[in-house]
Amino acid sequence: MSTFRPYGKVNEFDQAMLEADRKKTRKRIAIICVSFVVLAAVVVGAVLETTRNSKGDTTTAKNGGNSSSSPISTSIKAVCDVTLYKDSCYNSLSPMANSSTELKPQDIFRLSMEVAVSEISKASRYFSADNVAFKGDNMTVSVVENCRELLSLAIDHLNESLSLSSTTTSIETAVDDLRTWLGSSGTYQQTCIDGFKEIDDDSVDNRLKLSFELTSNSLAIITWISKVTSAFNLNRRRLMEFEHRRRLHGERVLAESSDKLKKKADIIVAKDGSGQYKTISEAMKAVPEKSKKKRTVIYVKKGVYKENVRVEKNKWNVTMIGDGMKSTIVTWNLNVVDGTPTFSTATFAVFGKGFVGRDMSFVNTAGPEKHQAVALMSTADQSIFYRCRFDGFQDTLYSHSNRQFYRECDIIGTVDFIFGNSAVVFQNCNILPRQPMANQQNTITAQGKVDPNQNTGISIQDCTVSPYGNLSSSLRTYLGRPWKDYSTTLFMHSTIGSLVHPAGWLPWTGNSAPNTIFYAEYKNTGAGSPTKNRVKWKGLRNISEKEAKRFTVKEFINGDKWISDAGVTYKSSL
Repeated sequence: MSTFRPYGKVNEFDQAMLEADRKKTRKRIAIICVSFVVLAAVVVGAVLETTRNSKGDTTTAKNGGNSSSSPISTSIKAVCDVTLYKDSCYNSLSPMANSSTELKPQDIFRLSMEVAVSEISKASRYFSADNVAFKGDNMTVSVVENCRELLSLAIDHLNESLSLSSTTTSIETAVDDLRTWLGSSGTYQQTCIDGFKEIDDDSVDNRLKLSFELTSNSLAIITWISKVTSAFNLNRRRLMEFEHRRRLHGERVLAESSDKLKKKADIIVAKDGSGQYKTISEAMKAVPEKSKKKRTVIYVKKGVYKENVRVEKNKWNVTMIGDGMKSTIVTWNLNVVDGTPTFSTATFAVFGKGFVGRDMSFVNTAGPEKHQAVALMSTADQSIFYRCRFDGFQDTLYSHSNRQFYRECDIIGTVDFIFGNSAVVFQNCNILPRQPMANQQNTITAQGKVDPNQNTGISIQDCTVSPYGNLSSSLRTYLGRPWKDYSTTLFMHSTIGSLVHPAGWLPWTGNSAPNTIFYAEYKNTGAGSPTKNRVKWKGLRNISEKEAKRFTVKEFINGDKWISDAGVTYKSSL
């Protein structure tokens, strides 16, 4: 029997699926639309009432009293009401109320980003190299240097968001990028604050308080706008998504072969001198800046490369491929105990967006007694690591911010060895807790979400958690602990070995965790997977299949295009 299906036609099974989707959607549309209508009515009513008062009620003004606020001011206040920091939102935007131009929510959103950029720029001047307050030890100097770099990245992300919001024809199509970049801007500022806490200095908190709040306000506004616009476009979008699911059902993109990739390498690195460069750092200098259309492929031949490597923020779309995770190894030993802030300890640090690492190992050899010592840190948007190995002890893999994807990787460590505040999916990876110091326990994850509107979290899918080396059977190993108040972590469809303690999760401090965290375990297997004796936290959720899908490649990191374009194997959904 022919299986040919005319283009655009839907068979009976697919039609039934489509009808089921439509029924589920109707209820959601009704709820969201009613909510929006109520909110819109409040905004419009407030504006009309203020307009009427300003035109008709002249008694107060004549008698020297305060006149009513303008409709524009009321519109700003209504939008600011959706933010976490309403006072800083209104106080920063209220000067715009004198304008005679009508302000739409999108206009107020752009203005909110402009005032955030201005405030971060002002705050960044405090971290000038000329500030005598920072002429101390090497650790302090490094923390300040980090803050300069982090605030520069924060400004870059806000400017990118401003540019995108000004040029896009439909803000709905840009929401994922905007929320990612604004959320990352907040993470950069928080990382600066965390760096000062490492040297027991809380003075910088107030320096960045307003800039952090203004960035958070922009994030809250675009999150609200996206919910409103999606409510009215839900039917059309669900139909498009259904067609996409129907086409991709059961598909996986196959990885481009390693041999083919090596043959077309633009740059070859080899310790034996058979390439253009002997070190990776030298090769990175030859990569063109901000390459949008063409990938630069760097082939790093087998060998141990003892160097501290940085892929700078202007080095875009680099693919780096080695001869295998056991053959091409990058290693260094920076650590906190010897005076380097956590953010700068990474053996290999990636800032340039679109980076792809394949068939390599990244190692920090500092050892457990040196505490925080990162093997790889990525803050690059749409970065991918395929068949790579990350080897360390505490803080091995710093998935810092933006959107990231890891596939078929080995991750080895002890305390908080997968941490950060990116939106990241790990698929088919081996997660390998190892023996820590005598007074330590193993915690696999430490997710750092600081704002409920950030679209970040750690999603671990189809992975295996098993012991590495001589891990003692009596040692306690936990799935993670909440680093920040909105920590978000999920293990789903993974195999969890008996090494994981029945309680599952460990508090950061005290005996419990904030109610605002989002932790979940979905359909895992293995001796360590039963949830009967897990901690009784409000933030540890039982989730449905629909909720689990929110944390897959397709929905969580919007990765179908950028991962497939990179030629890497992946699974789109559950």
